[in-house]
Amino acid sequence: MNSKRNMLAYDRSSTGLWVALIFLVSLNLRPAIAAVGPVLAQMGTDLAWGEGVQGVLTAIPLIAFAVVSPLVTFLARRIGIDISILLALLCIAAGDFARSFGGGVGIWLGTVVFASAIAVGNVLVPVIAKRDYAGHVAMATGVYSGCITAGSATAGLLSAPLAQMWGGWRASLAFWSVPPLVVAVLWALRILHNRKIVVASAAVRNSPSAQSARSQSSHGVFARVLRRPMTWYVTAFMGLQSSAFYTMSNWMPSISASIGYDASTAGVHLFIFQGIGILSGLVIPKLMNVRGNQVCAALTASAPMLIAGLGMLLLPHLMPVWAFVGGCAQGASLVVALALIALRGRDSAETVVLSGVAQSFGYLIASLGPLMFGVLVQATGGHHVPLMAFTFVAFLQCVVAVIVGRPSKM
Repeated sequence: MNSKRNMLAYDRSSTGLWVALIFLVSLNLRPAIAAVGPVLAQMGTDLAWGEGVQGVLTAIPLIAFAVVSPLVTFLARRIGIDISILLALLCIAAGDFARSFGGGVGIWLGTVVFASAIAVGNVLVPVIAKRDYAGHVAMATGVYSGCITAGSATAGLLSAPLAQMWGGWRASLAFWSVPPLVVAVLWALRILHNRKIVVASAAVRNSPSAQSARSQSSHGVFARVLRRPMTWYVTAFMGLQSSAFYTMSNWMPSISASIGYDASTAGVHLFIFQGIGILSGLVIPKLMNVRGNQVCAALTASAPMLIAGLGMLLLPHLMPVWAFVGGCAQGASLVVALALIALRGRDSAETVVLSGVAQSFGYLIASLGPLMFGVLVQATGGHHVPLMAFTFVAFLQCVVAVIVGRPSKM
């Protein structure tokens, strides 16, 4: 019992450069997923998969997010937030490696493992950012969201060239098991650093009054959070913006190829889509408190995706333009979604629960995006109908943006 109590006590703000490690963690929360899109066609050819099966593969990470996210709260309470992050980094590396070299079963099993681990990071990174950057939540959210986008963009850009250089998609995807191992080592050192501080202040941390406060903070949190309509507005926004991002991340190269662009150029389009999100994610926090609410930020972040969808339907040969416009939306939308989780949670306990709920049901909604896109491509033989469905989802995101941007009065 004392061991568990001390382990939980390690969950505290660090000092100096240790605090910034959360941004390195963020860099590893998307490459394993984003690297698939540029080599998805190669995987389909090598494994004799149709677009429908490819769609299932791209949907698995989002389904795993939906299933695992609500369980993260229990994991964090059991072993602590920082230990949970360390475990997640190790599992991302192991799952990514298994996907590449584990045979037919390994592709599916490895995807489930690393996606489940990423789900842990998805839920806990906003909690750590709110804890460690309590006075600068919007800024921290913009930076770590930018890191998530940077990791995704880098993987999308390098995936196809690495496959060409190393003779196939397996080695290319396996490469992304290395960075999380490096960060895991650094994160373990952070935990050891915090342990020294905890040991020095153990008497204060383990006093009866401190234990009582922790117990009271977790009592009834789920019920309170689930009763609030705002919880479900945040969840809908998270789901719709994630659906748009993962649909385009997995299928934009195929759309570009169908228009006549070669594989390398299609990869550049994907990099534009993902890379410009770094900039938009850093800029959007400036709009997070216009007139005391987040309506302006949420709508500003959402509208460009609707424009991009209409553009790909009506003027598809301007794909570089629509990749840029859509990229502005996806980077900013992620920041808004994560910031809303931090802003709508009244304390750390509620933020963990809200993060778990919003990401669980949100990613369940999001998983339908790339899956249905692939099914519709296979059923219709083209990208027009899937893009119509995508554009409608972008419109729904704009509607939800107006609702979720208004602070809850409850």
